[in-house]
Amino acid sequence: MVSVSERRTVWLLVAVLLGQLVLLSLQAPSAGAGDSFLEGWVLRLVAPLAGAVAAVTDGLGHLGGSARRQGELVSENRRLQAEVERLQLKLQRLTGVELELKRLARVLGYELPPGGELRPADVIYVDHSSWLRTLLIYVGGAAVERNQPVVDSAGLVGRVILVAPPYAKVQLLTDRAAAVGAMIRRTRRQGVVRSGAEGLELDFLPLQTDVRVGDRVVTSGTDGVYPRGIPVATVVSVAAGDELFRVVRLAPAVDFGVLDQVYVLSRPPVPDALTEARPGAID
Repeated sequence: MVSVSERRTVWLLVAVLLGQLVLLSLQAPSAGAGDSFLEGWVLRLVAPLAGAVAAVTDGLGHLGGSARRQGELVSENRRLQAEVERLQLKLQRLTGVELELKRLARVLGYELPPGGELRPADVIYVDHSSWLRTLLIYVGGAAVERNQPVVDSAGLVGRVILVAPPYAKVQLLTDRAAAVGAMIRRTRRQGVVRSGAEGLELDFLPLQTDVRVGDRVVTSGTDGVYPRGIPVATVVSVAAGDELFRVVRLAPAVDFGVLDQVYVLSRPPVPDALTEARPGAID
């Protein structure tokens, strides 16, 4: 009786012989062609595989690009999370300072000036062509008054100069007729920001004033229009000027070329009767 292992050996020999016969027959040249049938068969087999390999390679390339973009997004997300955490910590400190300030004000019987509310408004027209730099905003049903400050997330934009509901006209900080009471945040030295022939300038700083390139300039709150602390500009150059004052050039904090939405700061304005009054005019 033939064992199982012997039968396996016989079948293996038969398979090897059949394989050799098939290879010999495939190597025989086909009629009218110089190539063997095996070469043609291999070509027909390999060509689709080459296409598949190329497709897989392209796919891997796209996956690599996607992986790089995903890595960049992960890095950016981590950076933003760290920035949010830093701002949250800063907000906590500022909130603590505000609460302490309010507590001291209550103890002293002093009422703090109103901070106001920010109301969003859409920019519908910007006039950059003339020396009267203005923009028109849509305020909807919001109550807007003349001289209300207008800001965006970067800093000061200007002030409302005309109201025609639901629209309002805003005088930009870069208007030649605009003037903003401002101060150097580092030293609290005060001056006036104006728009000159070469851009924004911080005027009326004495020659002995400590002012440096990179100093931040914010509103001083002394002009009756803008509250204290709104970012206005950054010092870009400092020159000696005349015998009294320095020439301080500024770069605005706001990019006026990308304004599409602004915020109107709603706060009680200083009455014109007070700002325009002269000594002896009011009993």
